[in-house]
Amino acid sequence: MDEHVRRAITNGLKLRGIDIITVQEDGRNGTPDSILLERATELNRVIFTQDDDFLVMANCRQQEGVKFSGVIYGHQQYVTVGECVRDLEIIAKASESEDLVNQVQYLPL
Repeated sequence: MDEHVRRAITNGLKLRGIDIITVQEDGRNGTPDSILLERATELNRVIFTQDDDFLVMANCRQQEGVKFSGVIYGHQQYVTVGECVRDLEIIAKASESEDLVNQVQYLPL
């Protein structure tokens, strides 16, 4: 989970047994987005964000052929907390991390 994702989304997923780690839990508060994407890739985890900067980084990496673990993006104004929890749970249960390598998935599904 990116740093500014609403706590209700994180809590909802944890209550459903989804294995997630937040930037805060990883001790990475205030870390630049590019390093967060590298860290997610290092941990073999897809990152969920509501930050447009990740879309730009993912696009650049796709064009340059630089591997990244995957980005799931939900615009803060166009996806509700409930939709995020529901859709992220579906993705987590229906996908393997390698299914999302070098991909950007948009919410709502």
